[in-house]
Formats: sequence, C-alpha cells, structure tokens
Amino acid sequence: MNNIVLAKSYLRQARDRLKHAEEELESGNYPYVVRQCQEAVELSLKAALRLVGVEPPKWHDPGPVLRRERNRFPEWFREHIDEFASISRSLRKERELAMYGDEEAGIPAEELYTRYDAEQALNMAKKILEYVEKLLQEITAKH
Repeated sequence: MNNIVLAKSYLRQARDRLKHAEEELESGNYPYVVRQCQEAVELSLKAALRLVGVEPPKWHDPGPVLRRERNRFPEWFREHIDEFASISRSLRKERELAMYGDEEAGIPAEELYTRYDAEQALNMAKKILEYVEKLLQEITAKH
C-alpha cells in the first residue's frame, strides 16, 4: 500500500472523528470531543508525514517527527509546523484524562472539560485537517 492511499485513509478517519466530535459537542460530552480531536490531529499529522514520504512514529504525538522533517514540506505548510506540533503535544497530554478522568484525584472526565475546552480542541483539529487536506490535493495534483 502506498503512502498516498494510507494518507487518504488516515484523513477519512480524521474527518469521521471530527464529525462525531461535533455531534457530541452539542450533547455536552466534552471529554469525548477532546479525545476525538486528539485522534483526528494524530491521524492528520501522520497523514502529512506519509504524504512527504516519512514513516510516522508509532506513538501518539507525531509533532517531534513533523518538526524534524519540516524541510520536506512546502513553505506554506512549514510555516505552521511549530503550531501543529504544539497542538499535537497539548492534545496528547489530554488523551488519557479525556477517557478516564483523573483517576489519582478521583475526578471523572466530565468534571475536567468544559464546552470551551471542547470548542478549542475542535477548532485546532479542524485547522490541521484543513491544511493536511490541502497538502494532499497539492501532492496528488503533481502525480
């Protein structure tokens, strides 16, 4: 399977996660929104790496690899890599909390996240997905 096929699959999965996140935003399931946004960001950035011929890492935050490989990307995308890596890192930190809550402190996930948190995560994930989809269009137009 080639990188473009895999990247398209990752982006399809990311879009589905954001669709479900938007639905759950309206129902007030804010931890679920944050978790789905983290997964969408991870999938989107791993797709971006594949599009430029880099094997993505097997861990949940591809940001460091994205930064290390920045020169493989077009300038318009490269300008946002530090921002995207920062978003990936911050959402990665929320991954388990959004699912399990703070087990040590005995705080359920529903008490950790607000609508504001969910909206911020959704906006960041949508932005990254939009940029990676543009990258896909540019790369597939060249082939």
